[in-house]
Order: sequence, then structure tokens, then C-alpha cells
Amino acid sequence: MQIPLLKFSFLNAFLLLLSVAAFAQSASVKGRISTADNNPVPMVSVGLAGTTKGALTDYNGLYKINNVEPGTYTITISGVGYQKTSKTITVTANQNTEVNITVTDDNQQLQTVEITGRKEKTYKTKSTFIGNKTETDLKDLPASVSYASKELMADQGVVRVGEVVKNFSGVNQFTFYDDLTIRGFRVNGQSNTQLVNGLRTSSGFWKQSLTNYLERVEVLKGPSSALYGNASPGGVVNRVTKKPLDETRRSVSIQLGSYNTFRALADFTGPANKDSSLLYRLNLGYEDANSFRDLQFDKNVIIAPSLTFVASPKTHINFDLVYNSSNGRLDRGQSVIGNDLYSTPQSLSLSTANDYLNEKTYIITLSANHEFTDNLSMTVAYSKTGYQEDLWEHRSANAYAVNGAGATIPNLVAMQIFSRKRKRYIDNFTGYLNYKLQTGIIEHKFVAGFDYGSEKMPVGASQLTAGGYRNAANNGFIANYVPANSSRYLLGADGSPVPNVPSFNLNDPISSQRLQDDSKVFFGQNVLNPTYYYLNAGYIQDQLRIGKLQALLGVRYEYYTDFANYKTANEAKTHSKAWLPRFGLVYNANKNINLYGTYVEGYNPQSASMLTPNANPDPSNPFKPLTSNMVEFGAKTSWLNDMLSITTAVYQIEQNNTLYAIGNDQYRQVGKERAKGIEFDITGRITPNWSMLVAYAYNDAKIIESLIPAEVGIQKPNAPHTLANIWTRYNVVKGLFRGLGIGAGANYVDKRNLSINLTQTIPDYTLVNAALYYSIGKMQLQFNANNITNKKHWVGGYDYIRLFPGIPSNYLFTMNYTF
Repeated sequence: MQIPLLKFSFLNAFLLLLSVAAFAQSASVKGRISTADNNPVPMVSVGLAGTTKGALTDYNGLYKINNVEPGTYTITISGVGYQKTSKTITVTANQNTEVNITVTDDNQQLQTVEITGRKEKTYKTKSTFIGNKTETDLKDLPASVSYASKELMADQGVVRVGEVVKNFSGVNQFTFYDDLTIRGFRVNGQSNTQLVNGLRTSSGFWKQSLTNYLERVEVLKGPSSALYGNASPGGVVNRVTKKPLDETRRSVSIQLGSYNTFRALADFTGPANKDSSLLYRLNLGYEDANSFRDLQFDKNVIIAPSLTFVASPKTHINFDLVYNSSNGRLDRGQSVIGNDLYSTPQSLSLSTANDYLNEKTYIITLSANHEFTDNLSMTVAYSKTGYQEDLWEHRSANAYAVNGAGATIPNLVAMQIFSRKRKRYIDNFTGYLNYKLQTGIIEHKFVAGFDYGSEKMPVGASQLTAGGYRNAANNGFIANYVPANSSRYLLGADGSPVPNVPSFNLNDPISSQRLQDDSKVFFGQNVLNPTYYYLNAGYIQDQLRIGKLQALLGVRYEYYTDFANYKTANEAKTHSKAWLPRFGLVYNANKNINLYGTYVEGYNPQSASMLTPNANPDPSNPFKPLTSNMVEFGAKTSWLNDMLSITTAVYQIEQNNTLYAIGNDQYRQVGKERAKGIEFDITGRITPNWSMLVAYAYNDAKIIESLIPAEVGIQKPNAPHTLANIWTRYNVVKGLFRGLGIGAGANYVDKRNLSINLTQTIPDYTLVNAALYYSIGKMQLQFNANNITNKKHWVGGYDYIRLFPGIPSNYLFTMNYTF
């Protein structure tokens, strides 16, 4: 189906629906929501219980709900900072019913753990748990946080975290795996430093799961070790799952799109019993999608239930499960001929029809919160992640094939085969106390806690590898070809060494992508020794307030235990430890502006369990731990009755002992890196019907010390100097086109280096996206057109043999029904 034809049919359907709506005759409910002193209350939800009808108040606190059938209803008003208010009303046919309601401030304590769900339906989020282990207004947090709500993700039609991060200042993709760059520093799903609901977890790295079960995706910028342990100095990604609501909401969605994409999604929530002491939420997702990349596909099943038990007004218990079953192929990227980026199509994948990647992941979380008094509460949470991988892949050997003289043949990529099975398990426990205290004019919020985390790859993980060149007897293979020893190799008629795995011919890719007879290939066994490490940590933090000034003082002590040669006769424990301070100041300049500054330190051991078994070419000289620090200053402001927030930050991050790959899964350390930059974010609404998000970042991330002088001054790999993004949506709420919405946006990514060892780069790009929405009753229709100029681009890569191209022009049609 071609995009122009689909657009034409879609618009015709809109016009038909509009004409039907125009002749509908029904009543309406309107009025004003105000405070006790008669001030308007903007941006609160006004709804009719038991229906899907509702509205948001405007600047003047006014609202109007159209097309209401006659009858008796309960009208409810809810919004952040106000107590939920209800009133019974009667609606008469063909009449406007006016209902004015006064609401009162909600003086309840903020949550100390994220158990109950977020009811707002906007791009803007008022508070977060990621920065303080308790619900904190973003304006009062001395740190930079970027986030994307489920509403923004839905409006943009994005379903992967790698697509979501284009909205964040200073964040971009490193590859198209679960692999990102934050302020120039790499963060990926296999590093055990990503968070789900504030608890450490990990993924299989190769695939990104669907985001339909997420309430929001957020990034805490800078080293987060003082809160969460070893992590990237650029920041940490937190995926917040959808939590149960105390009101019934149900929706189902069907998505159809380019490359034979089909998805079916469902979200159900509400009370599970009459007294609402048990709340539930269930998110389901199914995906069957091909790709613009040859031979690639994804089949995913997501099951994500959540239960909240309100044992008493002071005790809440929550259970979350995210289960993902994924079947597909592992895409190692595009290879080009020589240094010509445009010598092969971006669809070119080096996979074959033999290949498969089957993964299963589950993340189980149990959490509980109890308030002993109004000032003292306790939170405990436990999370377990299980990951299982079953892989067969044909992939490049990260080099071109060679002839008898050892010269590269630029159209032939040397190949290898991996057959791998492994499991990984991550356990995390956190327990902490929150205590509020007043000493004279100083307000204190103390947090003191203990963390435990572990990661284990049990016995049984193994890999078979085929590669290199066949020996002269043709009964095995030699990893590398040495021309001086050519008599040791099987040579072809042209004198070139015969590869163990046939090379991939970039001039004839179809032949190389067919089913391969792997029975004729010689395999060797790679070492995947079992690994195990754990950490214990204690921390204390005090958030003080004196009038307009707030101070955050915290320190964490971490003690790591790593098992070298785990489960062998030579098993030995190794230990490392660190003190990690954290300081921050926030000054409330006026009701709209908060100024802040912060200093934090980071620490990350680089031991055997955290790296590949042969990562260190010199085991007698262990890798030094990563150490980092950041200084940041910024301003957080809110405007238009708190509908719009604007944040800006300037920062400097330094990191010592970074590892860079040198081939064969081995690494070396460089001395010091430094990233300096500025970031700017706008999030929220200009009017109740006009939403906007803007992000801009400039980042100078360079190597400043190295034993190799030529590396000093090089911009870090996949760290663009400039990133920029804009997205906006406008809804028509009156007149003939009532129910119609229009969205548009663009994002820019600067050119990037692919490696510190090479001069290979990928160019900058600008993508333009657009969307069209139409809501009628309980149904919303949505059409997203992405990269509408069909810009050829690359989202990342390691070198010109492993490039990760971005998707060409594509579309997505979504039909969502709420009931």
C-alpha cells in the first residue's frame, strides 16, 4: 500500500465521520472549577463517572463536555495538588447543564514509592521518584531529568525506547540495539545499570521490547552511583511501568504499518473489589513485524500485570510483572565497500535464512510501603530479572576477506557463525526509611537505606564459533591468515586462503543470504565461564529546606564482591569499595523559577563478571575501576499556570579509565574523558489544546588524556556535538472539525565519529514526522507518517562494516477504542 493512497482514504474516512458528528444533537455539561478564594483551576480533569466523556479545564478554569446523553451522572474532578471531588448531576436533553465546583488543596504526603498510577493525560509530569527515592517535584530536584509520558509516546506512535530518546536533550542511539549515549557516555541494556521502577535490571541488549506497558521513560542525567550503584556517568534510564488506578479504564489498540507491521495492544485497569482495596492493571501486547532490513523480523508477546493492595490507609503492597517473549533475527548492521557509505543499500543485512534469535525475559517486582507515623515511613522492594538467549547467527568477523598476499578484498566480508545459549539472573533488594523532622527553621527529609544487588550467569552458558581460514589438511581452521605461513592454509585456485565460513559477497548479496549448509563448517568452542558478583551498599541523605533555599546532602558506601574463576577449582573472591558523595542546592527565586547546582561522583568496577571472560589481554594487570564526577548548574521554570515547564542546564563530566575495544572481545583503557555541554528542554502545553516538546543539547565530549597522543582531542564515538528535537500537537475542540488533531515534529542529529581508532564518520541528519488524529466517541483514529522526506541516515555504528542505518519513510495506522 502506498502512502499517498492511504492518506487519501484516511482523509475521506475523516470527512465522513465529521459529517455524521455535525448532525448529532445532544446535551452538554459546562462550568467553572475554582478554589475556595475563587481562583481558576486550570488543567484538571473533569469527567462523567462510568463513561469515557470528559474535558480539561482551560486557563480560566472553564470546561465543556459535549454530546452527553440525558440522565443522572456523577461528575468527578481530579488533578495534581487537589483533592478528588465528586457531585451528582442531572442532564436534560438538548440543554446545557451548568455545574460550577470548588476544589480544595490536597495536603496528603507525597508517595514514598510509586505504587498508585498517574491519572494525568498530558506530556508534562510534575514529579518523579528517580532522583530522591521519594516523590519529589521536578522543580525541587537538583539534577536534570528528561522524560517522555505515555501520552507523548502514543501521539508519536513510537514503540521502542530507542525511538523515545529522540525527545531527550543529550540522548541519542549508539546502535539500534538497547544501546544509548547520554551526554556522550554509553549506556546499554546488558550493563545491569538500567532501571525498571527504580530498581536495577538488565536485558539481552540485542532487542528493545515494546513500550506499551510503560507509564513513562525517564533519564536522570549525570553519575547516579550515589543512589543506584555502578552506572554510566552520562546518566541512568528508568522505565516506569503502568500502575493500577482506582477508576476503571479500558482500551484496546490495533496498529498496521509499513513493512508488514501488525500490533495488538490492550490496557485494562480499575478496582478489583467493591471497596477498592485491591486495584489491578493488565497490559498486553502482540507484535508481528518485518523490517526495511533484509531478512529481519520481530515477533513479540508482552504480558504485564500489576496489582496494588491497599491493606490500610498507611500500608500499600504492589506486585508487577513484565514478561516478554521475543523471536527474530540478530541484525549486526550494514557493511559497505571500502570507505564508500553509499556503495551498498541500507537494507543490506549480512544475515542468512538459517539465523534466529529467541529471547525470553521476565522482571518481577514486589514492593511495600508502610507509614508508622505522619513523619516516618518505610519502603522495601525486591526485583528479579531472568533472561534466556538462544542464538544462531551468520555475522561479519569485523574485517574484510584477504587474498594470498594478505591484502583485503573490499567487496568480500569475512564471516563467522555463532551458536550461543545462556541465561542470566539479576536480583535486587532495597529498603529505606523516610523521616521528616523540623529543627528550628530548618525542615529535614531524611532517607537512610540499604541496597543489595547481584548478577549471575550460571553453569551451562556456552558458545560455538566458526570462522577464520581452513587449514591445509582441511580438517580444522586457523583464526587469522599469515601470508608468510601460507603453506599451513588451504588455498584456492587464485592463491587466496579458503575461508572456513564462506565470505559475504557485497556485489551478490542474495546468494550470500540464502540458506547455508553449515554442516561443512568447522566449529570451535568459546569459553563462556559462569560468572557471579554481588554488592552491598548503605546510604544516607538529607534534604533540607530553609525558606527559599533547599540543600541535598548524601553519601553512599558500596562494597563489591566478585568471583574470579567462578565455579572452578581456582575460584577466588575479589573485592572493591567506594564512598560516593552527592551535594545539591536549589534556590526558589520566585514562584516560577528555581535555580540549582549539584556535584556528584560515580564509580564502576570493571571486573571479570562485568565483562567478557577474555576482555583483558593482560589478566595479571586488572582493569582499574571507572571513576567519574560531575558539576552541573541549571534553572527549572514553570509558566502558564504550571502547564509549561522550561529547563536549562550546563555541566561538566569527567571519567577516568574508560575501556575501548581492540578486537577479539578485548579492551584497553584510556586515561581521561571530559564532556562539557548545555541542554534546554520545554515540555507541556501552550494552551489546553496545544501540546509541545522542544529539546536542544550541545555536547563537547573528548578524550583529554591517553597513552596514544593521536587520540587526545578526539570526540567520543557516537557522541554528536548537537542534538535538537521539536514535537507539537494541536486539537480542534470547536466547530465543524471538532475532534481533529494534527501533530508534527523534527529531530536533528549531528555527524559522529564511529571509533577512536578510525577516521570513519557518519553524516548528520534531520528527520521530519507528522501525524493526524480523529476522535469520535470512544474511538480514536491515528495516522503517523515518519521520515516523510525519506532522508537516508545512520543512527550509529562501530565502523563501516557494522553500520546501523535509520528507517526510511514509513507509516503507522492506529485504531484505539476505550470502553
